[in-house]
Amino acid sequence: MKFIPGLVLLLLLPTIVANAQRRCGTANYIQQLIKADAGLGNSINKAEAQIKAVTSKAPGERDIVADEIIYVPVVIHVLYNTGVQNISLAQIQSQLTVLNDDYSNLNADKVNTPAVFSAFAADTKIRFCLAQVDPQGKRTSGIVRKYTGTQVFSPEDAMKYTAQGGDDAWDCKRYLNIWVCDMGGRTLGYSSVPGGPAATDGVVVAYDVFGSTGNVRSPYDKGRTATHETGHWLGLKHVWGDAVCGSDEVDDTPTQQYYNYGCPSFPHVSNCSPDGNGDMFMNFMDFANDACMSLFTNGQKARMRALFEKDNIRNSFLTSFACDSTLVQASPVISVDTVAAAKPVVGVNIYPNPMQSNVTIEYASTLKSVTLKTINIYNVSGSKVYTATFNSAKTTISVATLAKGIYIFSVEEGANRFTKKLIKQ
Repeated sequence: MKFIPGLVLLLLLPTIVANAQRRCGTANYIQQLIKADAGLGNSINKAEAQIKAVTSKAPGERDIVADEIIYVPVVIHVLYNTGVQNISLAQIQSQLTVLNDDYSNLNADKVNTPAVFSAFAADTKIRFCLAQVDPQGKRTSGIVRKYTGTQVFSPEDAMKYTAQGGDDAWDCKRYLNIWVCDMGGRTLGYSSVPGGPAATDGVVVAYDVFGSTGNVRSPYDKGRTATHETGHWLGLKHVWGDAVCGSDEVDDTPTQQYYNYGCPSFPHVSNCSPDGNGDMFMNFMDFANDACMSLFTNGQKARMRALFEKDNIRNSFLTSFACDSTLVQASPVISVDTVAAAKPVVGVNIYPNPMQSNVTIEYASTLKSVTLKTINIYNVSGSKVYTATFNSAKTTISVATLAKGIYIFSVEEGANRFTKKLIKQ
């Protein structure tokens, strides 16, 4: 072969890029599954057709109310062979915070999004919380810690089976399973996609890129691997469509030639850019460094929420209440929205939702002999962060000191208890 100056660089480029890029194993993982089971490809294609069908409907035909907040209970399976892999509660909680900020468009670094793309940034109205009720109806922290004899897991699902050194999935119709383990350094994470097997449904993330504090490595230390992989779990594709100038089936993400890595400068124009604005490299579904990711788009929001529509893959989550610790078996709980007719209660109203500085509780009851009410506020980990009593029909409390996130409000009067989930912005 004749030596051509520059050819050596061309041949080396794939190796350089491979070492520099975000290693998402989802595309290869799905290809291997389909290769092993041709019928699985049909299931995934059917799920894709359902997503497209829903996103093309008129708003009045949908099963979920436009922009209603959808709660996704999460169970974290922490698999550790060494002490450092048994990540701290603080590290786990930091990842939940990142997920909720990113999917709410409340991430502080959204200010870095170029103005031409910021107009497309979306609050998906999807929220994540550590499960408080396990599949048997018992109280849980939403975290399973398990020692494994397996030193390093590969993207072949062993971590999802107890018999293979992992931990079996919880019911994927009610929980998002996230396995956190040692992936060996190259692969940061991977995810199942809608239509895949129930036993392996969920997300896998390397322990040292999970969360934004604790044992995390740069430049993947902002928790965006879980944000990215959860996007796949919710039906999103890579923005370049896993093909040269491919399609991610979303209208408001511009076509791009291939993935981006590192922190590109805006504008980053490729051969298939539709205009001078170039690639949306800061999209969570590209391969940029954590600090350079900042948005989901309205089109991606519509695609993710389509999964929760009637008869679609994630619709069962609309009736999954595993985030609510008061629904543990044997707990005398009465839902604020479904108070039994036999109970002498008129109603409770807690607002606004989302909340910012103050929350008002309006309480009406026919229990004349009971005047003292107790209000407790719990975070997504089930820890009580506020408690107080009041005896009036209406009271306002300050929540200014609470961090952004999801909270469960519990109001009690005698034997009656009422719960409601609120978002702090």
